[in-house]
Amino acid sequence: MIIQIYTIQSKTEALELVNLGVDNIGLTPASIGLPGEISPDLAKDIFENVKAKHNIALSVSNKISEIVEMCLFVKPDVLHLCGEPGNLSDEEINLIKTKISSEIPNIKIMQAVSVDNWDAVDVAIKYSKLADFLILDTSTKDVEGIGASGAIHDWNISKTIVDSVSIPVILAGGLSPDNVSDAIARVKPWGVDSLTHTNKYNTDGSFVKDLGKVNQFITNSLR
Repeated sequence: MIIQIYTIQSKTEALELVNLGVDNIGLTPASIGLPGEISPDLAKDIFENVKAKHNIALSVSNKISEIVEMCLFVKPDVLHLCGEPGNLSDEEINLIKTKISSEIPNIKIMQAVSVDNWDAVDVAIKYSKLADFLILDTSTKDVEGIGASGAIHDWNISKTIVDSVSIPVILAGGLSPDNVSDAIARVKPWGVDSLTHTNKYNTDGSFVKDLGKVNQFITNSLR
């Protein structure tokens, strides 16, 4: 079971998470008000100094030039596309990968799918022909893009998606140490992802990762 944790705030935190057993570390290199976003400079420094199984950079942009520029600067192993559903065409996704691959030959695409209703199954099948991984997440009106909502979705739909595609699927959306074991048993994903429910919040609303919660998340994921 692959353990993926978002969204890392510092190099020290990234090292601590990898040492705990986190496989994939996710960063949000941006300055547009996304939850847990950090500067591209910090993201680049983290990725240069911390090597997880997959170092992942997230983008909600619908502009090819912005996405490519971020990737070529930060140099992730995986680009996580999680903008509003349909904001990039199939051709644009392929073009992004082509442009990035010139400098990062083995880069992978992880495409977010918003599991709002059963239409998500067809969306996931379509994206499975373009992406290397899928991440099944929950959308809300409060957060731009797909994810970072802290809310679960219908795991029956997610299970159908896992059974319908041939590429690895990561389950996200409201996963916590308390529910991840049940989620894995019901959906049987390749990996699980946590952001909101493994955070420790500061008085100003910012957050860092709660290492105790992350450790329990890992333990319960591997039962």
